[in-house]
Amino acid sequence: MSERQAKVGNLLKEHVATFVLHEANTDPMITITRVDMSPDLKRAIIFFTTIPDGREEDALIFLKRNGSEMRTYLKRKALFKRIPHLDFMVDAGERHRQHIDEVMQEIEKQKNQQ
Repeated sequence: MSERQAKVGNLLKEHVATFVLHEANTDPMITITRVDMSPDLKRAIIFFTTIPDGREEDALIFLKRNGSEMRTYLKRKALFKRIPHLDFMVDAGERHRQHIDEVMQEIEKQKNQQ
């Protein structure tokens, strides 16, 4: 990923997270974890997780339904020449990392009890 892609992705992540903070219901809580930009900066994949687990489908429905409002928000707040097309995906990598952390904590707890 180029430095420009990373810079645009980080800026987009901040603005999308702010939009979600102000517009989304807190049940489920949606966290924007990362943004992958296409090399031409015309497409962005917004990765997210939810609290509680298992509510990703509800969050995905919200994000897709509000995609055009999000683009309008980005046009007003972000200084992009062109607003990229936004796609949304559950961040499975983050979910796996959280699960591994939980397993490691459980193993550590069992070690300490012995």
